[in-house]
Amino acid sequence: MATLSGALLLLGLAACGGQGAGGTTDTASQQPKDLTIGVSMPTQTSERWIADGKAVKEKLEAKGYKVDLQYANDDIPTQSQQVDQMITQGADVLIIAAIDGTALSSQLQAAADKKIPVIAYDRLIRGSKNVDFYVSFDNYKVGVAQGKALLRGLGLESPDGSKGSKTGPFNIEVFAGSLDDNNTHFFFGGAMDTLKPYIDNGSLVVKSKQTKLDQVAILRWQQETAQKRMENLLTSSYNDGGKVSGVLSPYDGISRGIITALQNVGYGTAANPMPVVTGQDAEIASVKLINTGVQSSTIFKDTRLLAEQAVNASVAFLEKKTPEANDTKSYDNGVKVVPAYLLPIQTVFKADIQKELVDSGYYTTAEVAAGQAK
Repeated sequence: MATLSGALLLLGLAACGGQGAGGTTDTASQQPKDLTIGVSMPTQTSERWIADGKAVKEKLEAKGYKVDLQYANDDIPTQSQQVDQMITQGADVLIIAAIDGTALSSQLQAAADKKIPVIAYDRLIRGSKNVDFYVSFDNYKVGVAQGKALLRGLGLESPDGSKGSKTGPFNIEVFAGSLDDNNTHFFFGGAMDTLKPYIDNGSLVVKSKQTKLDQVAILRWQQETAQKRMENLLTSSYNDGGKVSGVLSPYDGISRGIITALQNVGYGTAANPMPVVTGQDAEIASVKLINTGVQSSTIFKDTRLLAEQAVNASVAFLEKKTPEANDTKSYDNGVKVVPAYLLPIQTVFKADIQKELVDSGYYTTAEVAAGQAK
């Protein structure tokens, strides 16, 4: 049944490939210079999203397409207005990384009415049948990798996943991303499924007892909000002299907020070492912290590859073809299962920086040392 459903979705996808602005243009017969792709990114407060927008724009322009790139600065009404404007001005494809995965239904309906294909970029857009494709990473595996990175950092597991040399118990705290981001649920689920056996056997102790998603989520992934929550946890749960050994953090910006809170109360010295802190996105400021032994790890998601898949899907739609999907079952947005192309991830500890980030050309040695990308 699932296979049939996936096949029907792909057939439907081919049928709704779009006819360009207003449904009047045969995009397959148009030159790239006459076609426009609207790219809606959520914020410029995260270097990750700046890199994504730049990569998508450059790759599309290299193929000759016009690009309307807009950032919404974490404001839902702004993003809604920007997408409305893209539709009104005749975008032929929309690539959207949504701030709130449920807030764009009317815009997506307007796009569908004009036969404009919609590609959800890294964040699944929920509650709408008018999402044609999804490009992302395997987000459940991201969570699993974060959980395993915490276990490895604590010594409970070895790099090959076998039993480590340490047994605990270790005090840990758990953080998650924004509840309105569909990825948060996958990240959290993968991480907690990985950590649960160790929590159940007592090797890990969540001293605050806060383990439910709605207790640990950080709205808009904000660094300052994460810092404040960590400060509150230290005050409320560690005023008895107990020490934090590890923190599950889902994103590098959140990690830096957590680290600041820990440093402010004396962690990070020889006598009081910094806890193991995970992360995600390989932001350059956090890569420097990993390189200097402050942050333990991050999950590297190569935005160059993600941008490439978004471009491939856009071109396929414009040429009236079906984009290549490698997952037609996992991403149910509440109305339909959205066909997806998922990319691999890589866990990065200090020893991995050279190979994964420098040798691949993502950063230079100088950028890692400075903690700032040019």
